Formats: sequence, structure tokens, C-alpha cells
Amino acid sequence: MSLGIFFAVCATMLVTSFLSGIFGMAGGIILIGLLLALLPVQAAMVLHGITQLASNVWRAVTWRKSVRWDIAGVYSCGSLIALGAWSITGYVPDKAVSFLLLGVTPFMMRAVPRDLQPDPESRVQCVLYGIGCTGLILLTGVAGPMLDTFFLGGTLGRRTIMATKSVCQVLGHTVKLIYFAGVVSEPGTVDPLMAGIAVAMAAVGTMLAKPVVEALSDKVYRVWANRIVVTLSGYYAVYGLYLVAIPLI
Repeated sequence: MSLGIFFAVCATMLVTSFLSGIFGMAGGIILIGLLLALLPVQAAMVLHGITQLASNVWRAVTWRKSVRWDIAGVYSCGSLIALGAWSITGYVPDKAVSFLLLGVTPFMMRAVPRDLQPDPESRVQCVLYGIGCTGLILLTGVAGPMLDTFFLGGTLGRRTIMATKSVCQVLGHTVKLIYFAGVVSEPGTVDPLMAGIAVAMAAVGTMLAKPVVEALSDKVYRVWANRIVVTLSGYYAVYGLYLVAIPLI
């Protein structure tokens, strides 16, 4: 990795951790897009996992008083089921698949009939989304679009959403690290210096974001969270289709 790319990645880590600190997502989606463009899939997943794990741990600690541990606990059951199932296959997605799924997932979620809309306080849905979101993390590196749709579908406040989602993401990115750094046949590796910088950038970005979250209303939070998800997902869907089409041209 050249010096220019190194600094670009570090700056992106800081900015994306700040965005994630505000909305609990968005930053991770931007970062995985950059890393997938620069690194092999396994290495991109490991470095992204370290960054996002650190970011979500800081966020969970920052908002620990607002965590709904009952929701996070049931969700974790689904995550462990997904890890067990994926470990049997050892599947590593190619970049086209990752980008395409990053893009289309939020739009698929919005196509769900209104009477089947997500409810984070439903135990059955918590398990199902734990399986689905963890599977998506192992395919694309992130589960932000699906997890955001899940939490925004209920009536929880922004602090509760931020805190509980962070705990769920800690588990999801831990599963991703276990899978891509140890389970797959060709594990990804990351320079220790880059890993340390990733943790530092995650901490700084999260701390800078807290005052912004406090200043937002629940209504503004939900509006901008949805806008960011749709915009980023639209871009990745187009780019994923482009990668799929290249071999056919």
C-alpha cells in the first residue's frame, strides 16, 4: 500500500467512524466500498472488521445506558446460528457479489408488505434478523442497510437504536473477523500498524459524533438515516452491476 493510499484510508476511517457515530451506519458502508476496491476480499473484510468492531465497541460504551439488552441477546442467537452455517461452507464472495448485495438489500427491505414491517421488539424477528444480518456481513462486510431497516421499523428512540444496534454490530463484526481471519481456506491478514490506527480513528470519530447525536431530533435522525442508506445503496447497486457486466463485454 503506497503512502498516499495509506493516508487516504486513515482519513476515510476517521470520517466514516464519525458518520457511524452519528447514524450508527453509513460510515461502514462507505469504508467497505473503499477497502474492497483497494484490497483482496479477505483482507478488506478483516481490516473493515477491526475498524467497525472498535467503532461499535466505543459507541456501545458511550451509549451503554440506552442499550436494550433483551433485544441484543435474542439477536445474538441468530448471529451464532449464521456463523455455524457459514463455517460449513467457507464461502468467500467476489467483489461483484459484495457490491451488488450492498446495493439491492435496502430496496428489497422496502418492498416488504407493510403488515410484515420489521419490529425490533419481536423475539422471532430478532433471531431471523440476527441470521440474515450476520449472513449479509459475511457476504458484503456490512449489514447496515438491513439492520437499519430493522431498527427504524419500530418505535425506539434514536439513543436506544444507536446503543442497541452497536451491541448487535459488535457481535456481527466479531463473527466476521473469526470467519475471514480463521475459518476460510485463505485467511485475510492486516498490518498491525494499520490495525492500531483503525482502532484509534474509530475512537476519535465516535467521540466527535456524540455532541451531534445529542443535537438531533428523532425525526431528523430518521429522515437523514434513510436518505443516506438509499443514496449509498443506489451507488453500490450500479457499481455492482458494472462489475458483473465487465466480463460479458
